[in-house]
Amino acid sequence: MAAPPARHLHIGVDAEKIVVGPRPLRMRGGRATRRRQGTVVEVVPVPPSGRTREDRTKLLAQLGVVLLVLGIVLNALGLVWWQAAAGAVAVLVLVGWQQEQAARVGVLAVPHGQDQHVLYAPEEREAFQRALAVSHRVRRTWPALEHMIDPVDADHSLARALDDLAALMVRRQEIRGLRADLSDVTGKDLPPGSPALVALDAQRARLDEVWSDSGAAANRILNSINTLALAGESLIREQRIGQTAKAAELAITRLLTGPARPGEAGPELAERTAAVITAYRELAAWL
Repeated sequence: MAAPPARHLHIGVDAEKIVVGPRPLRMRGGRATRRRQGTVVEVVPVPPSGRTREDRTKLLAQLGVVLLVLGIVLNALGLVWWQAAAGAVAVLVLVGWQQEQAARVGVLAVPHGQDQHVLYAPEEREAFQRALAVSHRVRRTWPALEHMIDPVDADHSLARALDDLAALMVRRQEIRGLRADLSDVTGKDLPPGSPALVALDAQRARLDEVWSDSGAAANRILNSINTLALAGESLIREQRIGQTAKAAELAITRLLTGPARPGEAGPELAERTAAVITAYRELAAWL
């Protein structure tokens, strides 16, 4: 039986939010680039082109003149005029739409569905982006560790960790909002021991407990991804140091077992020269 197709995780980051989910992301405006790493597809809006409406209108006018001349030539060659005109209009509409999209600030559309996670709160967005950056470090270690890990299984595990983290971050931003709402309720006009105040304090305590539990769960995922990156990078450094030591060992062995070393050639020559001079003097004394 064939294995089921891998589930992709799509992650989009724009200026106002982060979107994470299993379905391809769409743009509400502007353009975006898509970078795929394993089963993770990152969607990043492209900066606007900066062309004003006047610039785009001028470009379309110039293109229209070119298409008009081309249409005249094609008509002279036998092409029906309305076909050339229809083609020219289609090209102008397409180019105009593309230019307009390129000039707009890229904004992701908000998807719908329980498996889609949208982060708006700055704190949760920062935490997730930090985890995403560390996941890039993890992936960079895999080529050097391919004989130790299964890249496919590692990719699925890392994508699942990012998906779980996004779900926790959504939960935390909801809890953050509830805590802010409850903190605005003071109850100064109520008498001490009021059942309403007691109930409010109980809900605050429950919310604090949920907040703490979600934070601990998120930290476990963040720490696990960071530990993976540090462990892989440390092992790669250890391998490089071992390779350097092995290369040094071979070089030292070659130097020790090779011909006379440069540092010893000078003393050896001096000793031989002195011996020759001494023998010559002894021979001269006998003559």
